Amino acid sequence: MYFLKPITDEVYLFQKILNKYKKTMKLILVSIFTCIAAILQAAGGLLPGIGYFLSPLATAPILLCSMFSIPFGAMSYSLTIMLLLILQPSELIIFPFTTGLLGLGIGASFSFFRMRISIIAAGAILLMLGIMGLLFIFHFPVLGPAVSDSFSFLSAGGIFLFVFLYSWLWVEIALIIIKRLKMMIM
Repeated sequence: MYFLKPITDEVYLFQKILNKYKKTMKLILVSIFTCIAAILQAAGGLLPGIGYFLSPLATAPILLCSMFSIPFGAMSYSLTIMLLLILQPSELIIFPFTTGLLGLGIGASFSFFRMRISIIAAGAILLMLGIMGLLFIFHFPVLGPAVSDSFSFLSAGGIFLFVFLYSWLWVEIALIIIKRLKMMIM
């Protein structure tokens, strides 16, 4: 079964290659990933229309940084939040609970789990908690008028289905990116 297949060892080999880098090089990579994530997330507010299609791509730099190293992923996540405070404060409530949390969760789960379903589920649970927190605790309409801010099992089930598929998409994208990066480095 596809979901029960373990992920390839390319992620672990790539982590070993990256661990050979000096700390200065790792910090430079973290800062580059942080800047890319902040620019992509701020695009939603700076470029109306096309920026909303670029904004979800802010997950990728945080995901890659977290795949390489969990502490560096957490550093990139927190630094992106600080940069968004300067660049686009209106995106500050979205990033920590959705795109950034998803990237951090999936990237970190590559270090803890080997099966695809576990990695997908970890990202889906974190994203669902973030969206549900924004919707039902802070009453922030993160999904627009389609979902009300009062709890219902129908909306919770729809959100879970969406976040599971979205997390699955990002896991597959991450594996493709790692394969391409490995070919470039080796």
